Amino acid sequence: MIAQLKAGLSKRPAEESPAEEPAPKKSKYSVSSRSIAYEPAVSVHPFFIKGAAKPSEPPGPFQWLEPLGKNKTCLHGKHLEPKCYSKVAAFDLDGTIIKFTKQTSTSSGWDWWNATVPAKLRSVAEEGYTIVIISNQAIKPGPLKQWKEKVAAMALELKDVPFWIFAANARDEYRKPMLGMWWEVEKIFKTQSVQIDLKASFFVGDAAGRQYKNQKSDFSSTDRKLALNIGIRFMTPEEYFLNLPAHTNYILPGFHVSSLPDLTPTSSPIIPHPRNKEIVLFCGLPALGKSSFYSKHFLPANYTHINQDTLKTRDKCVKAAREALRRNESCVIDNTNRDAKTRKFYVDLAKEEKVPIRCFVFTGSIDLAWHNNLYRAFHRPSRETEGEIRRVLVPYGAFSGFQDQYEEPTKEEGFAEIRRVNWKFEGTEEEKRLWSMWLQIDGK
Repeated sequence: MIAQLKAGLSKRPAEESPAEEPAPKKSKYSVSSRSIAYEPAVSVHPFFIKGAAKPSEPPGPFQWLEPLGKNKTCLHGKHLEPKCYSKVAAFDLDGTIIKFTKQTSTSSGWDWWNATVPAKLRSVAEEGYTIVIISNQAIKPGPLKQWKEKVAAMALELKDVPFWIFAANARDEYRKPMLGMWWEVEKIFKTQSVQIDLKASFFVGDAAGRQYKNQKSDFSSTDRKLALNIGIRFMTPEEYFLNLPAHTNYILPGFHVSSLPDLTPTSSPIIPHPRNKEIVLFCGLPALGKSSFYSKHFLPANYTHINQDTLKTRDKCVKAAREALRRNESCVIDNTNRDAKTRKFYVDLAKEEKVPIRCFVFTGSIDLAWHNNLYRAFHRPSRETEGEIRRVLVPYGAFSGFQDQYEEPTKEEGFAEIRRVNWKFEGTEEEKRLWSMWLQIDGK
């Protein structure tokens, strides 16, 4: 089961090098902890500095740009003026390019992950790759300024190596392995009429799901999952920067649609023949296709749609159902209807109006429902041209609350029929491709 979403996230430490992938000993060429004084006027766009120089003055080589997204949750910056090439070299930040250290009067609180990193980044840029840094963060407003200064200081040491940086600072469509940050990269390339060559591009990250005996395993697998979602080659920092062999013992925890059984939809008629006035009551977790099922099967048959998200209260739903029946219309109660107590309101109404009531139970695990929730809020292609508004993310509490209080419907409650609706994805091939990806904003 999905772990319940937690508020806030402490920043992870850099990954410890496993025994079979030792960090090289420092040589006379190794880079020590940073001791360069930070000069805001040179490294950060004046917008982010109190008492900064007037906007008319030219910015430094690194600039923080306007955050991206509806809620401005994706931090976004660039070093120099990166050109858009067809080949992209994408990197995670913490534990891949740099590692954070304790900040002191003589150290700025960060160091290169390995002494080879700056030269390797310079080399890949010279080979005609666009460098893009894609990072998950969860930084509160207080430490945010200090974190931005560290990134700008890193850029200052890279000098002539241009790059873009994107950092997801919330649990939303931008958080790896969701594709939000990658889609922002594609938008930038599109403005330059450049198509990214996925076969020639790659992503390097330490969240690879690697497992070790008697040593610390990777804290997460989100970097490897992002590369799978994009469809590009994945490497760990040890592989890319140290030329070590790939570590093949890894896991990808969490829900994936490949684990779903191949269920066959029920075959009995959905609309009864002959047609009789009735109540149809839906029951099931959010995001298991109840509203879509109504639109496909019951809307064409002129069943009145009754939904508490729209009407706001159960009393209004019961009233709307009664009014529909008295207009000689059948109706569908499109709510979760988790327990017998909730369903009794509509069973009693059916008895009062002397009409049958059928229950449609939408099957599917909480993991599948949460996956669908993420897909329709963040990953499904926009259908606004068809008049459909993109769904908002339903909080996880709605899913866990349903599961904790769920009571399986029985005929003893008064239903004329109880039928199960097995989940089956319906959509275009492109929609199915996006639905079939690793979707998560929390967990490993």
